Amino acid sequence: MLSTELPKGAVPKLERPGPLRERVYEALLELIITRVLQPGQHLVETELAGQLGVSRQPVREALQRLDTEGWVDLRPAQGAFVHEPTEQEADQLLAVRGLLEAEAARLAAANTTPEASKRLRALCDEGERALRADDIDAVVATNAAFHAQVMELAANSVLAELSAQVDRRMRWFYTPIARTRGAHSWDEHRELIAAIETGDEERAQQAMRAHTEQTRAAYREHSGSGH
Repeated sequence: MLSTELPKGAVPKLERPGPLRERVYEALLELIITRVLQPGQHLVETELAGQLGVSRQPVREALQRLDTEGWVDLRPAQGAFVHEPTEQEADQLLAVRGLLEAEAARLAAANTTPEASKRLRALCDEGERALRADDIDAVVATNAAFHAQVMELAANSVLAELSAQVDRRMRWFYTPIARTRGAHSWDEHRELIAAIETGDEERAQQAMRAHTEQTRAAYREHSGSGH
């Protein structure tokens, strides 16, 4: 088996407009975030180029950029490997994410509308359906959409910009624990919606803080169990 052989249906289409190196970068990043390419996995330029149907040059450029951004480790005389996050890296990111999300929840409660509550409830329904179907990719995507909706309702452009910087990495950390968090996560989302709906800023902030702390604890437990 090739070291970077991708499962059927996992190879992204590179048909969107824009420079090829950008499309290859986005494709590889998505494969890393969704853990199709696992932490520690060896990334061979020729194999990736063959899988994506491109030459080695845009793959090389994409790997260099991913190395700069901390998604890939380029090791002299060994090649490229998907970065393996340390426990400290994960904990720091999840801590910062918790601060941003708690403030977003408070502002969302201050700006609440019936339409926003409806959208949040619909995303909860969708996430719970995906969980019942054991479609973890859909669970992770819907979870991200839910948090993005809260951030949008917060209507703070600086907060949104900071949040966007950690969103992709958050998806990467959340994927291996999405099944473990399970229904508890969506119950916590509903508790948050109830606080936002009533315009209770303090309760919304506390609900989000508790929610993000549960995710942080789940990741710590996952890492400690050697998975």
